[in-house]
Amino acid sequence: MFVTGRLAVALAVGVVPLVIGGLAGYPAYALFGGWIALCVLLTGLDVALAASPRAVTVTRRVPKRSRMGEPVPVSVALQNHGSRMLHAVIRDAWQPTAGASAERQRLSIPPGERARVAIPLLPRRRGELVSEFVVIRSRGPLGLAGRQARHRVRGAIRVLPAFSSRKHLPSRLARLRELDGNTSIQVRGQGTEFDSLREYVRGDDVRSIDWRATARAGTTMLRTWRPERDRHVVIIIDTGRTAAARVGDGTRVDASLEAALLLAALASRAGDHVHLLMYDRVVRGRVTGVDGAALLPAMTDAMAPVHARLVDTDWPGAFGAVRALTTRPSLIVVLTAQDAAESARAFLGAFPNASRATTVLVGSVTDDDIASLARQRGSREEIYLAAAAERTLRDAENVADAIRRAGGEAIAADPEDLPPRIADRYLELKAAGRL
Repeated sequence: MFVTGRLAVALAVGVVPLVIGGLAGYPAYALFGGWIALCVLLTGLDVALAASPRAVTVTRRVPKRSRMGEPVPVSVALQNHGSRMLHAVIRDAWQPTAGASAERQRLSIPPGERARVAIPLLPRRRGELVSEFVVIRSRGPLGLAGRQARHRVRGAIRVLPAFSSRKHLPSRLARLRELDGNTSIQVRGQGTEFDSLREYVRGDDVRSIDWRATARAGTTMLRTWRPERDRHVVIIIDTGRTAAARVGDGTRVDASLEAALLLAALASRAGDHVHLLMYDRVVRGRVTGVDGAALLPAMTDAMAPVHARLVDTDWPGAFGAVRALTTRPSLIVVLTAQDAAESARAFLGAFPNASRATTVLVGSVTDDDIASLARQRGSREEIYLAAAAERTLRDAENVADAIRRAGGEAIAADPEDLPPRIADRYLELKAAGRL
């Protein structure tokens, strides 16, 4: 049972006869008590005449997946099995991040009929959105009170990353096609695809000598190999405490997801094998052994429930997990936020050894507000803030220099520019024959 605001208004109206009766000499308590009794009687009658909300069958229509920030068409259908007109107010119990409207849905359903009401959602957070029940309030004909029932009808939506960086994909795919069309020059190097035979010269790897060709030619002949085109790209997304910092409208880990999806889409079209690892103290998400059109759905599905944890990342464990994914990665992309020398010691200590066959790329999300603070000098407070911002920028540059000395490459950009910059560097490595 529930009461509405009309009952409060009806009780307040009882003050009028109370004042009039008091002026006429009638006892005030008797008048007021009679008015309350009348309101209680009408409320009980209203509840009794209200249609039963339990004589209703509730069904949902909920998509299994949706992208963050995009409207989700959700609806609830009610079948009235009772013998009275159902004047219903519906509340669907989605959490606030689902973006459901605060207004309650109202509808009237005649006996034996069925009606459907739309409850549009606009998710503001990745992960699982769940509604365990639907509450139905059935109002009586007077609108003073009614009956209430809760129907346990579960609905769940997995909210995937927005992937707003996909707008950069067509232009990068066009550049990739241009690279694939450049077949006039074959870059020869270490690989597994046979290219041609040539005479042996001092310094060549004796393991590449072709003894049958040597016997036919009468001189030592050497096999040459074309570089592999289907190389391995390993993407590590840091989900530790530094990834929880807010930058712009989202967190650093959200920007890392955008960069990873754009790079994966590009590398998959190029025929490379992409591996994803989301790590802090343990593996939070992993995608490996998936190629082609199934790669992006698998990655977005793995990314959806993962959020940054307020713990320090175990970098030796993270790079150890990379070695478990593939024994010969040609490109390792680490998406993290290493902007302080003190907190970056563990990261730099576990930094993998770069080689001719392996390139390590470190992408970091920067905050434009820090750069703007460093340029302000209008007041004493702004000068202090500018000094702190300058120190932050210098520390970040020191960490980037340490990454370069360790043999890696550092790319720092704001959340909007980081995904295309990493994609452009991938294309540059492709053009140089390093991938």
